[in-house]
Amino acid sequence: MPKISVRAARVNAGFSQDEAAKKLGISRFTLQRYESDPKQIRQGMLEKMRVVYKMDHDNLFFKL
Repeated sequence: MPKISVRAARVNAGFSQDEAAKKLGISRFTLQRYESDPKQIRQGMLEKMRVVYKMDHDNLFFKL
């Protein structure tokens, strides 16, 4: 399964950083940190991203 970046997942879902941050319930700054260093993302947030970005559980493989 190919891995994509957190940023690519957001862009593929059609969201700006502001839009995605609002839907995820986090600040834009926090989303920027997650996109630049995905190792900071906790499991619960990964699950939220999967739902918001409409990714199948099997396809949720981010570059870490």
